[in-house]
Amino acid sequence: MNHINRTVSRKKTIMVFTATVVAGFILFALPNVFFGISKINGGLSGINLLLIALFQLISVCSLIYVSLRLLNKNFRYIGWSFNHWKKDGSIGLTIGLIWSALQFRWIIPQTGGAERVDIIQMVSMFDGSLVGTLSFIALGVIGGGITEEIFNRGYFIQILKDVFKDPDQGLWIAAILSVAFFAIGHLPADALGWFDILVPTIAYTGLFIYTRRLTASIVAHGVYNMTAILLTYYMYFQ
Repeated sequence: MNHINRTVSRKKTIMVFTATVVAGFILFALPNVFFGISKINGGLSGINLLLIALFQLISVCSLIYVSLRLLNKNFRYIGWSFNHWKKDGSIGLTIGLIWSALQFRWIIPQTGGAERVDIIQMVSMFDGSLVGTLSFIALGVIGGGITEEIFNRGYFIQILKDVFKDPDQGLWIAAILSVAFFAIGHLPADALGWFDILVPTIAYTGLFIYTRRLTASIVAHGVYNMTAILLTYYMYFQ
């Protein structure tokens, strides 16, 4: 285990980090583009959503594993730890449910409801079947809650901060860039879209920085995604 977490050069860290982030972004987008263009088996709906989630989880985590090995790091270094999982899970659950309640009780109904672009897009991904709905939830929890948090919070922040001489300064700069990268990656179309993505992203980032573990942010992100899918189905899917 002596080779794990040894310091590597700043230049190597930057090169590996940059290549990993670019490759990771491509891997996240690839299955969506494939099913969106090809329309195979219904396109972006049904069981395809589960396949997208599994592809993202396996491919992105494999990429991160290789990247961490090149940097003499491991998954624990980027926050993959089950220490204090009950406390972290409770915090994440609370944050996820609060944001869900705010969105679906107040924000979404007051800003267009069924006419909102994001709601229309989500509704288009339902096929009305139980398998399709469960696959959609799997995409939200596995592709979003787990894989995105490992990549955008754990890997992005922990590795990028190592580029800076001052660890505290590096942490905050990496956190801000992580928020920006994550938000831009979701392609918000207007001010409302930016608000909807920035608020939870800042919350997930804050949870990761506060706990230095991924559990709270994964639970918060996964709970919100799952709740949003179920409430959209109940409130807006006809």
